[in-house]
Amino acid sequence: MTISLAILGTFFVIAIVLGLLAKRGHAMTLEQWSVGGRGFGSLFVFLLMAGEIYTTFTFLGGSGWAYGKGAPALYILCYLTLAYSLSYFLLPAIWRYARGRGLVSQADFFIAKYESPALGLLVAVVGVAALVPYLVLQLKGLGIIVAEASYGAITPVTAMWCGTGALIVYVVVSGVRGSAWTAALKDAMILAIVVVMGTYLPLHYHGSYGAMFAAIDTAKPGFLTLPAAGMSQSWFISTVLLTTVGVYTWPQFFAGVYTARSENVFRKNAVMLPLYQLVVLFVFFTGFAATLAVPGLIGADADLSLFRIAKMTFAPWAVGMIGAAGLLTALVPGSMLLITAATMLAKNIYRSVAPKSSERTVGLVARGMVPVLALSALYLALHGGQAIVALLLMGYNVVTQLFPALVLSFGDRPRISATAALAGIIAGECTVAAISLSGTSIGKLAPSLPQMVKDLNIGVVALLVNATVIVAVSLFTRRPAAARTE
Repeated sequence: MTISLAILGTFFVIAIVLGLLAKRGHAMTLEQWSVGGRGFGSLFVFLLMAGEIYTTFTFLGGSGWAYGKGAPALYILCYLTLAYSLSYFLLPAIWRYARGRGLVSQADFFIAKYESPALGLLVAVVGVAALVPYLVLQLKGLGIIVAEASYGAITPVTAMWCGTGALIVYVVVSGVRGSAWTAALKDAMILAIVVVMGTYLPLHYHGSYGAMFAAIDTAKPGFLTLPAAGMSQSWFISTVLLTTVGVYTWPQFFAGVYTARSENVFRKNAVMLPLYQLVVLFVFFTGFAATLAVPGLIGADADLSLFRIAKMTFAPWAVGMIGAAGLLTALVPGSMLLITAATMLAKNIYRSVAPKSSERTVGLVARGMVPVLALSALYLALHGGQAIVALLLMGYNVVTQLFPALVLSFGDRPRISATAALAGIIAGECTVAAISLSGTSIGKLAPSLPQMVKDLNIGVVALLVNATVIVAVSLFTRRPAAARTE
């Protein structure tokens, strides 16, 4: 227990030190702070992109869903692979347009493309609204990881407070460079830890992967197949579709794109990142191994399965290393989320109210928003009980409503007007809010519909509403007259 706590503390300090050292030699203007002066090469962009995808969601949520849901968890393996293929075409186009225009946020892209500050303001509000649950996810994961890896010596609440404090310090000081430096350590550790666990645990408890799955199928018939209702094939396909198109509508990915010095960076990453899905596969193996080894974890407690089986199997020093890797999966993406949300609040929301503000003032406001956002997310993390994956899917439902307007903006000029884009996003978000906040579902609203329709992910339904409204409004609004070059 003592050695585990010492390892956690050591890596926590290393993460903070790396984050602070990243500032050396750089004046932290808004551009340097948020997009690293647009000078990152393939390695740093790869680390940032991977850091934003492989988070506590992958570490705890992936294993938790394999443990608690079975076959439906495999959607995670599918959608990221498809998203990487999409990035080969999508991200270079975004980078080419942003180059030379001084864009530092996702909202800036929409403002420039559609020549509409109002649309940019809406995109900023949507982006921040989607980022907050994602940040809450990282803090909840951090609390679970540290509490479990310290054998209860540190409570989840204490861990979340300490993690929030660390994020505030090194994000305010170093910005995106601090995220990139700590991402390098995180990726090396997570790769080693997850592969070892996913290889050893099934063999240790069952003798082989085949024997493990045979034992699970015997003990829990149907667990390894999609159910006929609920998380059925219809839910699976619609969720994969939603999350595939939604990955690169997250605002932090735009910030990651802006950091690159060349568009070829994204093509190289699109080739290499699918190999990273092997990490997710080993996470699943860990969750499946825990299904029979540590039964009885229900609901959100399924996210504890990885650490429960680790503590039952490994020595405290190994648990400490696992916890340190998990700690970094919270801090690295958490820092990018804070940077992105703070930049949009300052550049696109504050500046819309105070348009005469200088760049220096906007930069100071962005840094000042970091503790506000971090403490707000901490409050929500301390008062929420949702499971890790559920939090992420909530954010996806919100942010994916930007996808139609994004795709239709490519080319010499947008294919739709700013009014149509605004109307579509608002309609989509209202649909998500109405269904989510009321606690209802398609099946409850229309029980006579076929089961495959009732099981559709609500985010996909909202996307259909979004697209329908765009088409309807486009019939009554003119396209932008001015041609633009990509």
